[in-house]
Amino acid sequence: MKWFYIVSITGFFLLIVPFSASAQEGPRPRDLGMVTGTLPTGLRNAITDVPGVRVGHTTLVKGDSVRTGVTAILPHGENLFMEKVPAAIQVFNGFGKLAGYTQVKELGNLETPVILTNTLSVGTAVTAVVEYTLRQPGNEEVRSVNAVVGETNDGYLNDIRGLHVSREDVWQAISGAAGGPVEEGCVGAGTGTRALGYKGGIGTASRQVRLGDSLYTVGVLVQTNFGNELVMLGVPVGRELRQQRMEEDRGGSCMIVVATDAPLPARNLERLAHRAFIGMGRTTTHTSNGSGDYAIAFSTAYRIPHGGTNPTYPLPPLVKNDRMTLLFRAVEEATEEAVYNSLFKAVATTGRNGNRVEAIPVQRVLEIMKKYGR
Repeated sequence: MKWFYIVSITGFFLLIVPFSASAQEGPRPRDLGMVTGTLPTGLRNAITDVPGVRVGHTTLVKGDSVRTGVTAILPHGENLFMEKVPAAIQVFNGFGKLAGYTQVKELGNLETPVILTNTLSVGTAVTAVVEYTLRQPGNEEVRSVNAVVGETNDGYLNDIRGLHVSREDVWQAISGAAGGPVEEGCVGAGTGTRALGYKGGIGTASRQVRLGDSLYTVGVLVQTNFGNELVMLGVPVGRELRQQRMEEDRGGSCMIVVATDAPLPARNLERLAHRAFIGMGRTTTHTSNGSGDYAIAFSTAYRIPHGGTNPTYPLPPLVKNDRMTLLFRAVEEATEEAVYNSLFKAVATTGRNGNRVEAIPVQRVLEIMKKYGR
């Protein structure tokens, strides 16, 4: 086992703490020959393969008990309140604290960054997003903001009752959001999560589909904190690994953010979000009462302007219902692979009360996959 140092920017100071790690911080499953699905990926196999989409993290690691953070997903880099995007939210199991759901469901648009954090920091994140929005040039007369904030509970590894996430942490994640490669594993909102018997975290993946003359991208980012019995590409990896270790079944949650540049109305974004749970379901054998699972989907193909005197706004040609199947397949594959990536990119973590969650044993997984001819 190696020891290294994580530098975490928290507020106005740098805090360097010891953090145990193992070799799994390196390759994704695809790099090791475990390929999910058959559709081609985008350039980075990440949600940022969708043009304009940005992701930022604030990772909080303090002392021996703070293991948490914030992840921000921005559909574009302009004033999102004034240039909203079509969006939808699907609830798989509602045991969670997702802020902003009802307005997205009612109006079919998104007007703020999507923020992911821990359960007890949702209120802080909502306040931070509201303040961020009010400060944007052009928003001087805004008096209503629908902040969308999702969460999972990282209280096993993190001192969640300490309310360590600040508004500054949320602003940092938003201001630091960028396109390009996306950090995965124990970063941002995935710093203190655990999934499928091992250390979970942030994972991302993408798929491309061609409809007629147009090439579209579907990108997914997940915050995994659910389940116990891991299945990989149909192989009962968790059952095989249980011969080595046992763990009680537990609740948890999974947040799924879906982005696409396919021109979809809110209704078909809702259908797309719904199919993300098929990909999530392929990674385990059962779900639990205590798992709050949500999918948030948006399209960057067109903007919905706020205010103005014109009572209408133009739409591009929309994808027909009977051409949605390939997009459904894309989101299923990308969600499944994003979950696997969140595990493989995470590292063993020790946190609150000395609680420790091991990283997935990559070499043992490779042996199991070989045993099953995969």
